[in-house]
This record gives sequence, structure tokens and C-alpha cells, in this order.
Amino acid sequence: MSEQVDVVVIGMGVGGGGVAEDLADAGLDVVGIDRGLVGGECPYWGCIPTKMMIRAGNALAEASRVGELAGTSTVEPDWSPVAARIRDEATDDWDDRVAVERFEGKGGRFVRGDGRLDGPGRVAVDGDVFEARRGIVVATGTRAAAPPITGLDAVDYWTNREAVEAKELPESLLVLGGGAIGLELAQVFARFGVRVTIVEAAPRLLAPEEPESSELIADVLRGEGIEVQVGANVEAARADDGTAVLTLAGDDGTTTEVTADRLLVATGRRADLAAIGVASVGLDEKARGIPVDDRLRVPDVERLWSVGDVTGVGAFTHVAVYQGRIAAADILGENPVPADYRALPRVTFTDPEVGSVGASEAKARDDGISVRVGSAPVSTSSRGWIHKLGNDGFTKLVEDADRGYLVGATSVGPVGGEVLGMLTLAVHERVPTDHLRQMIYAYPTFHRGIEDALRDLADH
Repeated sequence: MSEQVDVVVIGMGVGGGGVAEDLADAGLDVVGIDRGLVGGECPYWGCIPTKMMIRAGNALAEASRVGELAGTSTVEPDWSPVAARIRDEATDDWDDRVAVERFEGKGGRFVRGDGRLDGPGRVAVDGDVFEARRGIVVATGTRAAAPPITGLDAVDYWTNREAVEAKELPESLLVLGGGAIGLELAQVFARFGVRVTIVEAAPRLLAPEEPESSELIADVLRGEGIEVQVGANVEAARADDGTAVLTLAGDDGTTTEVTADRLLVATGRRADLAAIGVASVGLDEKARGIPVDDRLRVPDVERLWSVGDVTGVGAFTHVAVYQGRIAAADILGENPVPADYRALPRVTFTDPEVGSVGASEAKARDDGISVRVGSAPVSTSSRGWIHKLGNDGFTKLVEDADRGYLVGATSVGPVGGEVLGMLTLAVHERVPTDHLRQMIYAYPTFHRGIEDALRDLADH
């Protein structure tokens, strides 16, 4: 059976769902296809529920600081209200009826199933074929990926999904992976009394971030009782009488074992291009992502767009939404402003938050930029001194010294992600650093630390 429609969207996460709703709102005949929940990873297993978990863990940490700041306080961690809130307020117990009805209310048609490209302009789903007059949008996202470790497939490990769905917490947890997801979940569970060990193969945590960020967050986590092992070569994994065991190989040929009740694998995510039939339109199904231009069109394939994590450009909700708006406008012939990622912001929601935008110092130097750097610790600012406990952090600015504007910045601190807002604007608009120095910064605020970093920048 074949049916003609205007647009088919494969993958109804935040990116694809946004495109589908915009196009349906504009009056096009749109079919949205997804085998999973409409909304995708973010509202059900990612951004929203994990930040609820982080909010709860941070509340426990703040309560523990009362004794030194405001009197006495006794707090007993309890995971049950966190698990209940995730089910009641974030995920509707993993039911997407509201999201489906919203899309259908705009005139779209939702099909639950495995959508697959079936040659140019065609999408097959469970025996039916849709022929797209205006175009196809692929927004199938990524899935949690496990590394090729001997024996790992025999271990009943968690990914972020099982971690979010947990009603009860283990007594101990191994976290394989020292990226944003691993660190956020590690800190949350540790604050709820779980003994946590982080195992990271790279020489430092948060490898894409500035080395100063890696060092600071490792110190904070160790200070909270989390064991952190970096440069750890995991040779094998196994299940042993209800526990998970990782065998670590040392540089000298010796091996050690780390054990916990549960293993959380947080080593990244990958797109499955073969599963969505990209070869049928001439694309490499073994690639890490679908190539797109600055209007999210797939080069050399007519009437095909792609948005979100599957493009391999910044695996973030805000990037998927941004790309989705551009793709929808392009399909509608509205001549959108081309995509520009030079001021791409990202935040790891540990405590302290690690926010960054644009190029790191090392990346800027690799790009041949004449780099000048300025930084200032949060603790020496007036607001940091007032905050006293939990005031770890710093602001770091990376300037193109020849052109006199910021090409990157890092904001680590109690509200590092919020302070990042002003820095993102500065990088995006290439605001001259001399102009930033002339601004008035409200006192006493955390964002006033930017002024301190600008002063240090001038000294270099």
C-alpha cells in the first residue's frame, strides 16, 4: 500500500517532533513516525527526569551545609519521592498520549512503528509506504552505546534509562564513563547514599571541557566520597553472584578488579543508520551521522533533511530544536538564517555546574588563533565569598587577541549554566572585549565574576 503526503518525519523526539508540529501547523499533510515515545529521550529518560534527580540531590547537599551557615539540620535521604515525581510529573509513567494528541491536534498524523527510508522520497513502515511530495526529515536520534568489553553483554547493566526508571537504589554502583551523563548520575546517587566508583578510560573526566574543569570536578566528587579512576583500561566485565565486576588492566601488565551491586554504562551514544535504511538513498550506513548542510539538507539527496543527534552535530536538546526550526522553515520556503554552531553552549549539571561555549583554549590554539586567556575563581568574588560552602568554580575566557573578541568561555560554579548565558551572547555576537569591560555588572552576583576574568585577561 502506497500513499502520497507532503512530508514524512521519521523520529518524533524534540527535533523531529518540532519540525512535524511546525509543518502541520502551516497546513501541510504531515506523517510523523516513531516506534518509541513521542518526545524522545529528553522528556522521558534525559533532560527533564535527570534534572529532577539532580535537584533532589542538590537539596540534600544544601541541607548538609545548614549546620555551618544557619543552625542545625538533620536530613535522611529517601529516593521514593524522587521516583514518584519522575513518574507523576515528568513522564506520565512513560505514557506519550498528551504529546501524540498535541501533534494530532495540529493536523498531523502519527504512526507508531519502525520508519525506514525506502529509496528517494519514500518511507516504509510496517508494510505501508508513504511517498513524500515536499520532503522527508530523519530525526531518529541515538541510543546508548556500550563499549566492546569482553563479557559486558552478560552483565545486566543499566543505561541512563534504567537509572531514571529505578524505584530503589543499589548499595553500590560502578559508573563506566566519565562524561556528562555519567558524572551527573554518579553525584546524584552518591548523595542518596550509594557507594559510587567512576571508571573512565580517558586521562581525565569531561574530556571535551577545559582541563581546569576536569580537575575541579574530580576533586569535588572525590570530596563527596566518590572513587574516581581515570586512565582506566577495562579489560573485561562479568557478573558474579548478583554483583558486577570490572577487570582493569594496568600499564605494568597487572590487573585489579572493582565490584558493585550495579553497573551503569555511560560511555556515549550512537546512531543506527543501517536501521533507517540510509543506504537506499546512497548514504553510508556505517557513518557516525547523516551529513547535513547549514539548512539541514542532506547533500546530493533531493528532498531529504535531517535534524538532531543523528546528524552528529552537538548531541543536545537545544541543538535538535534549533536545527528543527531551520529545517521546517527551509521546507516551507522561508529562506531561514543558516545554522551557525560557533557559539554552541553546553552544560554538565553537576554541582558545581560546568558550562562552556565555543572553542576551548586548546581548540582555539589548534585553529591557529592568537589566544589570550583570562580566568577568575568563584570563591574570590564577593558572591562566592558570601556563598561560602559549595562555591567551587571559575570563569575562563578565551579571546582571539588579534580580533579582540571571545571565541570561547567556561563558567563553572553553583549556577555556572546561568552565568554562561551572557558569555554565549558575547561569543555569538563577537562582542569586543573592550565593550564587555565597559559594562556595568550587578553587585554582588555570580556573573560579576566575568568582570574579574576580563581584568585578568587584560593582564595577559
